[in-house]
Amino acid sequence: MAREKFGVSPALTTPFGENGGIDVARLSAHIDDLLGRGCNSVTLFGTTGEGPSVGVEERDRVAARIVASGVPASQLIEGVIASSLEEAAEGTGRALRRGSRAVLLAPPFYFRAAPDEAVFAWFEQVFARVGAGLRDVILYHIPGMTGAPLSLALIERVRRAYPGAILGVKDSSAEEAGTMQLVEAHGDTIILVGDESYLGRACAAGASGAISGLANVVPEAIGAVITHGRDDPRVKALVTELVRRPIVPGVKALVAHARRDPEWARPRPPLAALDREAAQALCARLADFAEPRVIA
Repeated sequence: MAREKFGVSPALTTPFGENGGIDVARLSAHIDDLLGRGCNSVTLFGTTGEGPSVGVEERDRVAARIVASGVPASQLIEGVIASSLEEAAEGTGRALRRGSRAVLLAPPFYFRAAPDEAVFAWFEQVFARVGAGLRDVILYHIPGMTGAPLSLALIERVRRAYPGAILGVKDSSAEEAGTMQLVEAHGDTIILVGDESYLGRACAAGASGAISGLANVVPEAIGAVITHGRDDPRVKALVTELVRRPIVPGVKALVAHARRDPEWARPRPPLAALDREAAQALCARLADFAEPRVIA
């Protein structure tokens, strides 16, 4: 059994203005809406939020402004996706000093196929640089993007070395068998699932919840899947449609549709927005939900 339930944390998409800057007012309003719809936290600058395209200083400024707008830091999870020790440690340290709930920390992503020993050494040096304030780290397993998978043995080693600092693991492998193995091996900690198509089965097996891209638009449905441990065919159909096209621009298209605000569809280079036909086909799946939420 997992030691605690986590619920749903939307993997926030990031609104960019025409000049490429982050529209903090739009983002803060989106966060307020999601927290008011049953989400107990939100996740900034993960994969869905184009985190690797946002530098340390910009992340820090935006997070500080979000907190100043009235969003409690204790309801923020801040993504840190970096290869350099300096950037990873600086991003982690700033988030924790701000009082954020947790840091979602990915392994280094440029030098791929690194052995477990080398990836452990990277975590070790990042954590040493963060220092005494190290706490509440969620290890981010997303091998399709990082090329640096977190093996069960590596997770065990990091947890043993830093027992008071590792809050849990987010599994975005999109491999159900591997997720179930992770839950079985590390079910005494928080296991978060990134693939909503089998989220219910994973929660029934002992996972604690999700950091979910689709929770940007259907947080109530994702929350119900977690609470009841049963998969929702509407959610599965939406995932199926989403993964047929680039996922991050796809989530942005869904948010733009739900909010009736096309500004949300704009990604930051090197990503490109979905074309109109692809966006319309994807957004049509929202009609599967009994009362698709439209936000004024």
